[in-house]
Amino acid sequence: MSRAEATKARILAAATAEFSAFGIAGARVDRVAAAAEANKNLIYVYFSSKDRLFDAVFDAHVVQVMDEVPFTAEDLPSYAGALFDFYLAHPDLPRLATWHRLERGALEQLPAVAASYRSKVDAVTRAQAEGRVTTARSPEIVLALVFALAGTWGPASPTAFPSADGDAARREAVVDMVRGLVGVPGPL
Repeated sequence: MSRAEATKARILAAATAEFSAFGIAGARVDRVAAAAEANKNLIYVYFSSKDRLFDAVFDAHVVQVMDEVPFTAEDLPSYAGALFDFYLAHPDLPRLATWHRLERGALEQLPAVAASYRSKVDAVTRAQAEGRVTTARSPEIVLALVFALAGTWGPASPTAFPSADGDAARREAVVDMVRGLVGVPGPL
């Protein structure tokens, strides 16, 4: 990795922490520069503005979740479990998504998010036609509930209260609830 690439990577990592903690309006470029051990002017050279830096951070994380959490409509319970695991391992992403919704509007307006969502709806529609997912709910409602359940105990969730149950029990509950939602036999 070149020096420039290494500096960009440090800036993106520092900006991820800054934006997830403070949002776009509250983030400070000087704090990003200090945390990244980079010259503040380089941030503007590489990204033009604080808003474009946020876009770069957000785009990198959206791509990361799409790459690391493979979607299989035929096994939505496992997908929900993998998404739950991802959120636990990457608590900045739900926070970034929440800040995006608060300060920029709906995530669905982003082309990468819209394309990913559309392909998931199409896959659930096919799984319903094949009898692998219940048809009691529309594909859009099924996906919304899977996403909501997987993020129930995430860091940006209003239900992220401490619990004696632990993450493994919460994950199992998410998978079981999605299994019941989509009509897949299994323990409840």
